[in-house]
Amino acid sequence: MSAHERISAAIRTASAGGDPALVAYLTAGFPSRERFRTDLRRIAGAADVVEIGVPFTDPMADGVTIQRSSRAALEQGVSLRWILAELEAIRPPLATPLLLMSYLNPLLAFGIESLASAAERAGVTGFIVPDLPFDEGDALHAALTARGLALVQMVTPVTSQERLARICARGQGFVYAVTITGTTGRNTGVAANVTEYLDIVRRHANVPVCAGFGIRGREQLEQLRGHVDGVVIGSALVEILEQGSDPAQWLQSLRNRQP
Repeated sequence: MSAHERISAAIRTASAGGDPALVAYLTAGFPSRERFRTDLRRIAGAADVVEIGVPFTDPMADGVTIQRSSRAALEQGVSLRWILAELEAIRPPLATPLLLMSYLNPLLAFGIESLASAAERAGVTGFIVPDLPFDEGDALHAALTARGLALVQMVTPVTSQERLARICARGQGFVYAVTITGTTGRNTGVAANVTEYLDIVRRHANVPVCAGFGIRGREQLEQLRGHVDGVVIGSALVEILEQGSDPAQWLQSLRNRQP
C-alpha cells in the first residue's frame, strides 16, 4: 500500500461506524520545540490522521490562533528541515499517517526533488499546500507521486462545478473541502447549507472527503455526520495545546456522542 493509500484507508476505516474520522492539526514546535515529539505521539494516538503545520511568516489561510503558533515556533528556530529531521528520528515510526501542511515558499526553498526524498525518509505520507493553485501544481504533484506521496487537493464552496470535477479527479489521500470562505479558526461554526456543497464534493471524489475550517467541537461533527468522511480539527486543538491541556483526552471527547 502506498503512502497516499494509507491516508485514504485510515479515514475510511475510522469513518466506517458513521462518525467522521479525525484529522488533527498541530503547528510543529508549538508550544515548545522540546515537546514536539511528545505532543505528536499523543495526538497520533488519538487521531486517525495528523496534519503537521510548517510555520511560515505569512500564513494567509490561517486565523489568529495558527498565526500566533507559527510565530512562536519560528522564534524557536523551527524550520521544515528541522521538522523532517525530528520525524525521521522517531523510533518506532508512528503508525498514524502524517501529512505536512506548508505554504509553497518553504517547499521551493528546500527543493522539490529533495523534499520528496526527505519526506519519504521521514515517514510523511503527503502534503497540503493551501497557496498552490491547482493549475500550477504539476511539478510538485509529479515529484510526490513518484514516491507514493499525496498532494492533497483543496476545494471551497465557490469552486465551480467544472473545476471541482478536475480537482477531485486528481485527489490523493483525501479531498480537503473548506467549509467557509475565509481563514481558519473562526468561531462562526459551519453554515447549515454547507452540507449540500459537501454532498456534491463527495459525488465527484474518488477518495475520502474531509471538511475543514470552523470545526471546533462535537456540535460540528454531528452536523457533518453522513456528509463527509472526516473532519480537520485545527485551531481548536492548537488552543488546547496552548492551554497546556491534554490533546489526546480532548480529541477522544469528540468521539463520545452525547446521549
